[in-house]
Amino acid sequence: MEAAPSARWKKRHGHRCRWGVVLGRENKKLWVVAGPSIFTRFSSFGVTVISQAFIGHIGATELAAYALVSTVLMRFSNGILLGMASALETLCGQSYGAKQYHMLGIYLQRSWIILFLCSVVLLPVYIFTEPMLVALGQDPKISAVAGTISLWYIPVMFSYVWSFTLQMYLQAQSKNMIITYLAMLNLALHVSLSWLMTVKFQLGLAGVMGSMVIAMWIPVFGQLAFVFFGGCPLTWTGFSSAAFTDLGAIIKLSLSSGVMLCLELWYNTILVLLTGYMQNAEVALDALSICININGWEMMISVGFLAATGWRVANELGAGSARKAKFAIYNVVLTSSLIGFVLFVFFLVFRGSLAYIFTESGEVAAAVADLSPLLAFSILVEQCSTSAIRCGCWCWLANCSCLCQRYIILLDWHSSWRSPRLCCGISS
Repeated sequence: MEAAPSARWKKRHGHRCRWGVVLGRENKKLWVVAGPSIFTRFSSFGVTVISQAFIGHIGATELAAYALVSTVLMRFSNGILLGMASALETLCGQSYGAKQYHMLGIYLQRSWIILFLCSVVLLPVYIFTEPMLVALGQDPKISAVAGTISLWYIPVMFSYVWSFTLQMYLQAQSKNMIITYLAMLNLALHVSLSWLMTVKFQLGLAGVMGSMVIAMWIPVFGQLAFVFFGGCPLTWTGFSSAAFTDLGAIIKLSLSSGVMLCLELWYNTILVLLTGYMQNAEVALDALSICININGWEMMISVGFLAATGWRVANELGAGSARKAKFAIYNVVLTSSLIGFVLFVFFLVFRGSLAYIFTESGEVAAAVADLSPLLAFSILVEQCSTSAIRCGCWCWLANCSCLCQRYIILLDWHSSWRSPRLCCGISS
């Protein structure tokens, strides 16, 4: 008589228990890649944010100039380089899932060629930064300092050629710990060197930028050494002449998959350029750049989930399991949305004290506090949408959304609504 209720209970709750087991397994697979990926990108972008914090305590003009270079020039070039590198993630994931291991090394070399050529084409933007910004109507004093900072960014830009591609190549093989260890070393060294050069030796702007260049290249050399000296025996068999073939197909795939990412990164470029036309440009640029960099730091979580989901989906599709790929997308959307809500609450609670990490100016801090609710809302929406639509679901809808946001900026600017509050609010 007691067996019947037990059987009914198992029938009623067994399905739910199985779903719990499946969800747990999927989360384990997700976080094996997402955890190191988020931490690595968090640390890499943290170099930019930490540099901003040190420069912000040097002076308001230097902070505004750094905002122009890091947000306008670097996001412009990053949009192109990361967009062109995005095809490698898909190609490596599918090849690894299909057990075509030798193709990963060839795809990696093809990406190096394409991204290096893109970087050479972008060089004039960094060399002629000052006259370009003046021609765009930016403050001449800020533009002069930005011209100096942009020259320091040239080696940083070339480091991205290897950094972006090596991370995607290693993540496709679940070799994430080497990336994480190098990211930890990178961040710790940058903080130490920046403090030493700016506080101890009083080198100012040159000290911070020199520390940034060193910090950006350390992970690149470490990852190259890992790949070349036996860390990837299945996928790296040496340099091959096959890397110079089928470059057109890689470029075509890179362009199609990178358009949306370019729009997302270039959007902040437009915001900063428009803010530079305001009367109190220094305060406006400082406040907006702080909000954008906080938002960018948070976006590294979304990009980390994006990379992990891209790897999971590509592996499952390569293995011929479309249903598991679909379930992986649902899981990452839920997880990313929950994290977005936690961050939303955090930025609302600490809105009054965040800015003092980056500046000593009370006026700038007040402007950042005023923008914080809109920043928090932007973070919430971005966490929910980035992992969902940008994992490959309805990409046309995401592209249209990005384009609509850009048109709204132009319409509102034409209407003379020049408040930075509006600019930050539209970002959501």
